[in-house]
Amino acid sequence: MLPVLLDDALDATDGGFTLAVSLPWIRSLPLAGVIDLTVTIDGEPVEVEVRLGRRRVSPGALSTEPGWWFVQDRLMLEGRRMLRPGAHDVAVSFALVVPYLQAGSEGPLTLSFRADAALENPAPGTRPASPGAASTTPDPRPAEAAPAPDGSWALSASAFNWTPEIIRAERDALDIVAGIVEAGIAPTIEVEPGQLWRSFPEPTSLDVLAFRERLELAGGAVTILGGSIDDWGSSGRRRTEAERLAFLTPQLRAAAQLGARGVRVPFGQAGPELLRLLQPVLAELDIVLYEEIQGQQTLDVAANAANLELLEELDDPRIRVLIDISMLMPSLPTSYLAALRDAGVCGALVDRLASDWRAPDTHAAVLGALRGGEVPGVAHTLFMNLLVRFGRSTIDDVAPLLPLTEGVHLKFWDLDDTDARVSGPIADIGGALRSAGFTGTLTSEWGGHEWLDDDPVAMTRAHLALARAALGDRAPMTTAHRTDHR
Repeated sequence: MLPVLLDDALDATDGGFTLAVSLPWIRSLPLAGVIDLTVTIDGEPVEVEVRLGRRRVSPGALSTEPGWWFVQDRLMLEGRRMLRPGAHDVAVSFALVVPYLQAGSEGPLTLSFRADAALENPAPGTRPASPGAASTTPDPRPAEAAPAPDGSWALSASAFNWTPEIIRAERDALDIVAGIVEAGIAPTIEVEPGQLWRSFPEPTSLDVLAFRERLELAGGAVTILGGSIDDWGSSGRRRTEAERLAFLTPQLRAAAQLGARGVRVPFGQAGPELLRLLQPVLAELDIVLYEEIQGQQTLDVAANAANLELLEELDDPRIRVLIDISMLMPSLPTSYLAALRDAGVCGALVDRLASDWRAPDTHAAVLGALRGGEVPGVAHTLFMNLLVRFGRSTIDDVAPLLPLTEGVHLKFWDLDDTDARVSGPIADIGGALRSAGFTGTLTSEWGGHEWLDDDPVAMTRAHLALARAALGDRAPMTTAHRTDHR
């Protein structure tokens, strides 16, 4: 679960208290997108101010703030109420406007969050200092050596797998992400700039080059940068095409400075006009824009079919497709089904999801439960995976994409491989890629940390081993790394 209130979130001051709120999202977001923020302590609403450096502003005034909430920083709330030392029941609720996700035609997606916790309030000045972002000693295993250039596919690891650890901020994000290479988990990685640098969405050259140098010293490199096109500005106005280009271009430049192959964006989000504006930028930087298709997205949808036609028409080697095998789920993860039951979702519906995930009638039952108010509020975010992140496609459905595909996310949720629910889609995509002459990157990406609190190091190592076995003779026994990515 992505944390909101950590154990040390509540602290006493001479004039009241502070409450430190973690950002429950996968990347930094604009402060202006934090709305409807309220705090309750022991069942009573409490007025708070937001501390921004040396300034204090009301929660409502965040809508005019130009800054960003970095994913490793906690939003500091200050209250004037004096609290007795000891345990208190604390609740914080707010909504986040997600500027790169659209809700219908009206504007950006807005998601509500609420966290409840029993927090200890110490006497003023007595709380021990936070462990902060100290580095830890890397696992002594060296990064695996690259095999001879025999045509084997390169297996990478995504820094996204470490998202909850990054948000907890017990170590600096740069240490966590570089540690993937330094600990020998994989010598090539995908990274999310909105998790790495406070300078996001315009990463500075100093930040980028320092990170590249650190990876190179460990024998590693970045393959793909997870980019964002924030279609909506802080004012709620949709950005023009020129503004969208200006938002994305610094991320493209950062990828080029890192020596990465390119930048990943959602399939179809750019659209015809922006893609044409991007072509000279991509040529100048000599990098690739990957359009990622995943989860419930299918080519049956008119907009996705039209986008594929556009990519084929452009026929630009610097605009390619990345397939996430969350599209190809024969069944749902057992850990996810257990989480649904624990959250109070109807047992009969969970049984149906377990036995017949791909059936159209099952999808109709999911929609019916949501529209009928049968899904408990605490399960809403978890339940939305059924509508967005979990796909029902087969390998034949993605065949039209293969000629343009140069990247694959080997998405996994847990490691229960009963009936080949994890290894099967990997083997299927491997066979299809083999026939298509694929030469791109394959990346282990763990999505199950939304409901699992497992160790990302152990999960990623085990998944990479499983992927090598499932891919067969085209997968290297070691993870491949080429210094020239293009």
